[in-house]
Formats: sequence, structure tokens, C-alpha cells
Amino acid sequence: MSDRYRKVPSARLSRLAAFGQLAGGLAGGVIAEGARRLAKGERPQLSSLVLTPANVGRVTEQLSRLRGAAMKLGQMISLDAGDVLPPELTEILARLRDAAHFMPPAQLNKVLVGHWGADWRKRFARFDPIPIAAASIGQVHRARLHDGREVAVKVQYPGVAASIEADVDNVATLLHFSGLLPAELDIAPLLAEAKRQLAEETDYLREAAQMRRYGGLLADDRRFVVPSPVDHLTGEQVLVMDFVPGRPIDDLAHSPQEERNEAMAALLGLVLGELFRFGFMQTDPNFANYRWQPDTGRIVLLDFGAARPVAPATSAAYARLLRAGLVEDHDALRDALLDIGFVSRTQVDRHRVDIDAMIAVIVAHVGRPGQFDFADRRFVEQVRQHAMPVFEDRANWHLPPAETLFVQRKVSGTALLAVRMKAQLPLREMVAAELGGMAADQAA
Repeated sequence: MSDRYRKVPSARLSRLAAFGQLAGGLAGGVIAEGARRLAKGERPQLSSLVLTPANVGRVTEQLSRLRGAAMKLGQMISLDAGDVLPPELTEILARLRDAAHFMPPAQLNKVLVGHWGADWRKRFARFDPIPIAAASIGQVHRARLHDGREVAVKVQYPGVAASIEADVDNVATLLHFSGLLPAELDIAPLLAEAKRQLAEETDYLREAAQMRRYGGLLADDRRFVVPSPVDHLTGEQVLVMDFVPGRPIDDLAHSPQEERNEAMAALLGLVLGELFRFGFMQTDPNFANYRWQPDTGRIVLLDFGAARPVAPATSAAYARLLRAGLVEDHDALRDALLDIGFVSRTQVDRHRVDIDAMIAVIVAHVGRPGQFDFADRRFVEQVRQHAMPVFEDRANWHLPPAETLFVQRKVSGTALLAVRMKAQLPLREMVAAELGGMAADQAA
């Protein structure tokens, strides 16, 4: 059997045992590495002992076997361009984006029998047993209905929904154990929101409804393709939808500059529309959720489990932030950062000079009129230098509100994709046009 096939541990005890095995392996690695460094006369910190290459491999492999919330939570915090997170942790999280295993055929059959009955194959003219994709919550198969319609069948891993509470708590424990998170940092609100949103993502009937909603919102936008669900075959743990051909969005990186710019203008415009016009956002910018059609230039949008409303207060806070940036009002921008929750009052009071310096660097780089070159990362080192005193002040670490974090995840993920595509866009003009349209709508 291929190494890509691994049974998903669905029972609570087996998942707990997997976390115990992971914790034990990490502890053993810490002891061995600590002894080695002490013998050399070094005094290593716990975080440096945890994030060794061997432990990176242990974490990645075990979370990819568990799938579900364990793997999803890692992916949810993985959209970092390597600018802030330690490189070892970035490596773990980057691997998790593509590391999911497939269910063995017997386990897949058991899930589908439970959904459609023992004769489930009669519903299809053809069903390909080899998945075309696998992610944290489910895997996707290609099939054909008897009327000739080509479909994609997303099958949820067994036990995923029931394991969310425990998996999220266990991952949080591992993060604290690693020393990457200070004990004083209250992550309970974020964990509660992560559990709620992950529970929503395991409801495929809800996802089908969000897919239809996006299909309506983008019906007149020729830049995008949204598949339609097959309602009579879809249930809470199996989602059947149109199969829409397309290539991985990463393939776009090898296309001419104009094509890359057009695609990223569409995706960035979509984010702005979600934030300021739709009041609704698909908050998971995992690159696997986008496909590209070279012959039409259109982008196929997939996976709507993470689609959810954007609170009007959050939308308004982002509008204030961007307007302050457009007019280069540094004081207003700092106030907007406080308002939206990116920084705390204590951090501003303790590190105002560095925070103001970061604002100045970012405004000078991002606020330039004309084409913004996403591949130009020269400003990042300047930002990092000013950010380090804030990050090193662990006693005053601060988490933004969960609503802000999930919206920012989409914003940051889209920007990271633009960096990978080396896109060049009139960023300032695009933001100004969106906010201008927003103001006109409010006036009307």
C-alpha cells in the first residue's frame, strides 16, 4: 500500500494515544539534544531544543496522520511569509499544507456505505477510488453520474467532527510545551473560536449553501468559476459538486507577468469585495483552494467551509486602517491598529518608538503610487528589526480578536500568494477605489 494511505484514527483513545506518542517523542528528542548541547558547554533554551530537525519531522508526520482539527489548526496559523515565525516552525506548518494522507480503500468504503448504503456505487457511472486531493478534513474523488455529469466527491475523514474539542486543546498544549507561547498569553478566546469554526467546516450541508451563495455573488464576474453542489447526493459528511478542470495555482508562477498580474488583481479584488461589499468572506486562503485555467485565465474557487460573515465593526475598522494609510496619517494609523486589535495599549505605551518606526517603513513602501512589486521584500528586514523588541517582550504579548485574526488570515494569505507570483499591481489605487465605492454606497 502506498505511503500516502494511512488509516485515520477515529476513536478518541487512539487519537489521544497519538498525541501522547508525539509528546513522548518530542520529550525524548529534547532530552537527547539538551544533553548533547550541555556536553558542549551550551545553555540552550527550551524552544531551541523542541524545534530540532528531528522534532520538526515528528510533529509534521503525526499531525498529518491525525488530520482533522489537529492538522487544520496548524494550517490556520501557517500563512506566514517567513517574516515573523521561527524558520523551524514555519517549516512544520508549510509541510502541513501538503502532507495529508489518504484513507485506505476499506475505510473509505465504510464511510460511503454509511452515507449512501451498501449499493452506493450504483449512484455513479464511474467512481475513481484514488483521491485527486487530500486535506485536513477530507479527501476528494472524481466521479461521473449516469447523466454524464463530471463531479468531485469530497468525503470527510471519520471521527473528525467528534475530535475537534480534544484535538484543538492538545495542539494548544503542544504549543505551550514548545515554549513558543508564553504561559501568560490567554489563547482561550482564539481556541473557542477555532473550535466553533472548525465545527462549521465539518458540516458539508452548510458548505454547499456557502458554495451556492458565492456562486450568486460572483455570477456576473467572468474572472471566477464556482462549482455547483449536487444537492440530492450531498450530506453532512459527503459533498458532491461539479468537477471543474484547472491547474494548481502554483503553475501560474511560470506564466508571463501580465497573466500573473491579472490573476492576482482578481484575487486581491475579491478580498476587498468580501471585506467591504459582500460582508462575507471565505477565510481560508490555502493555495489548494484555487485552481487556474490557462485557456480562459479564470480562477476556480474551491472549499467554502471557512466562509462566514464579516462583522460590520471589523469591516469598518479595516476601512479606517486603510484610509489612514492612504493619507499617510501615522497617528491615525496607530489608533486604527489599536482599534482593530493588532496591538495593545500596553505594547504601544512600552514600544511606541518601534511601533511608529514599523508604521513609517510600511507606509513608505506600500503607500507608493503606481505598480506595487510584491516580490520586493527589502523592507521586511527593517520591519523585523523594529518588531523584535516587541516580540521579545513576551510578558506583554497580545492576541488580536478572533474575528480580526481570521479576516487577516485571508488578507495575509492572499498577499503571500501575490509574493509567490511576483505580482505587480496598482495596490494603492485598488484600495482607494474600493474605499471610494464603499463611501459612495454609504452616502446613497
